[in-house]
Amino acid sequence: MSRLSPRRRRLAARGPVAAAGLVAAVAIAACAGDEAFGPRATTTGTYDFRLPPGFPLPRIAADNPITPEKVELGRHLFYDTRLSGNGTASCASCHRQDRAFTDGRAQAIGSTGERHPRGSMMLANMAYTSVLNWANPNMRRLEAQALIPLFGEHPVELGLAGLEDTLIARLERDTLYQRLFRAAFPGGPPAVRVQDITRALASFQQALVSADSPYDRYKYRGDRTALDASARRGEALFFSERLECFHCHGGPTFSASSDWQGKSFAEQEFFNNGLYNIGGTGRYPEPNVGLYEFTGRPEDMGAFKAPSLRNVMVTAPYMHDGSLATIDDVIDHYAAGGRLLTSGPNAGDGRANPNKSGFVAGFTLTAQERQDLKAFLTSLTDSTFLRDPRFANPWPARAGAR
Repeated sequence: MSRLSPRRRRLAARGPVAAAGLVAAVAIAACAGDEAFGPRATTTGTYDFRLPPGFPLPRIAADNPITPEKVELGRHLFYDTRLSGNGTASCASCHRQDRAFTDGRAQAIGSTGERHPRGSMMLANMAYTSVLNWANPNMRRLEAQALIPLFGEHPVELGLAGLEDTLIARLERDTLYQRLFRAAFPGGPPAVRVQDITRALASFQQALVSADSPYDRYKYRGDRTALDASARRGEALFFSERLECFHCHGGPTFSASSDWQGKSFAEQEFFNNGLYNIGGTGRYPEPNVGLYEFTGRPEDMGAFKAPSLRNVMVTAPYMHDGSLATIDDVIDHYAAGGRLLTSGPNAGDGRANPNKSGFVAGFTLTAQERQDLKAFLTSLTDSTFLRDPRFANPWPARAGAR
């Protein structure tokens, strides 16, 4: 149930031609994401994703094949506070490994203390994600997306706008980075380039594959003991037409916006789940208006990407604005077929939102069925991923834990 027409899919896929200058590159990344960094094509690179049998290989762009050296460079950059203007924050400030690379906040907070309108996206399995933001259908390349937190100004994330030369100087002075950049980009120019920073960050994020949860061991590795009876009953509920969860959270990624090698096309799906209906008009609170921001179509008001449910039990609070605090709140929301807000500036009956997806129809659960559903969702927690040293902070504590 995609919210993009075939014509708009074609338009979104084109993207503008890359412009000269970093400010222009940020603007291009904000509205396009793909063409500035080359065509999307299948490659394997030399990185071992450690996938279970039957789990698909991610589709990696041919112009930036993933290698262990790029991943290691990207890991250092990801955790380095020198990638913020004031030296106080890193990518990891909003993306913590123990929370599946979310931050536990309803809305993200930038390096200058500015609160953002939406929550930090989970980074687990970003290599399989065809849409990187909550509602931007054009942002499909991690290399392009990295420019936004680095150099974007509204709102400030890492706060490096106008400080490109400062960033390059910081990294070039570090002898470790001199070695890491040479290893990641052999034969490249001796100077550090923003382009290579974003390519390395993309490679590290693509390496963040979560595929060793109890459910993965049960489904892909043939371990029939990995799920108990309650979780198996919850799986049946999750994939039933009665609850309809799987329509928006399906496949190996548990998301409707996904892509991988061998998939005939990259899916882009956006859904209105009845979270708001201000004044009964279908409106969502500014600036979180969903896909409508990019299409201008009234029916796209409040349509957002359905994020992956992998590791969902460690990524609270939920929804694009963190307005549902617990997994029980989420279950209650979908059981009711939307949210009723009786007071305040956002008052309205989301159950009656005219743009609400037909998959959000409501259901009833017994107490046991609720526990079974939660047991299944818990089985999607990949504890190995949450503490995998390959993805951990590489900087020693004496260096300020960067």
